[in-house]
Amino acid sequence: TASLDAVGNTTKALTKGFAVGSAAVAASSLFATYFETTGLSSINIANPNVFIGVLLGGSIPFLFSSRLVTSVGKAAFKVVEEVRRQFREIPGIMERTALPDYSKAIEIVTAAAQKELLIPAAIVVFSPVLASVLGAEALGGFLGGTVVVGLMLAFFMCNTGGAWDNAKKYIEDGNFGGKGSDTHKAAVVGDTVGDPLKDTSGPALNPMMKIVQIVALLIAPAVITIFGI
Repeated sequence: TASLDAVGNTTKALTKGFAVGSAAVAASSLFATYFETTGLSSINIANPNVFIGVLLGGSIPFLFSSRLVTSVGKAAFKVVEEVRRQFREIPGIMERTALPDYSKAIEIVTAAAQKELLIPAAIVVFSPVLASVLGAEALGGFLGGTVVVGLMLAFFMCNTGGAWDNAKKYIEDGNFGGKGSDTHKAAVVGDTVGDPLKDTSGPALNPMMKIVQIVALLIAPAVITIFGI
């Protein structure tokens, strides 16, 4: 079982890398389409508006990821509180004479997932609209910053989260002191942080990069008309 788990983790880590790469190709294609739609042939990074757009675009993946990691923590704490409540109020769970209320925990997780998605979704949809105030060229810089930083951050999160997760499993196999050692305790902390990185924030950056580009394409004609190049 352990060997199969190791193979599964390796395969999962590799496929996430391919997923990030495919998202980068799609986002780059949409980026080129934006230039065709607006008629821009290049963007001047020395233009203050463009430079500000690049900085704003580079900050969006970090803001988006931080909201997702925070959301995972909030949902986890709600589940922990529900589990503790059931242990207090439902007799016989520890003795295995009564079953926990599994549906309640699932309900909490589902509601938390839907509620916590609102702010990250709003960030992705409205950030290009706000950046468009600086003009079409600045919006192009915004898109470029989002793609470059989002790509690097997605690779970082997927690889780092997977490394921390597998480090804990490697220690649990008896290496570096095994279970219960100080090394294992540190690895558990790393795994706790790494799981939302590799399973939530990292993969979520893939559609984020594409949605930002799509929103920019949709508003591009209006941006040129209202704010100009």
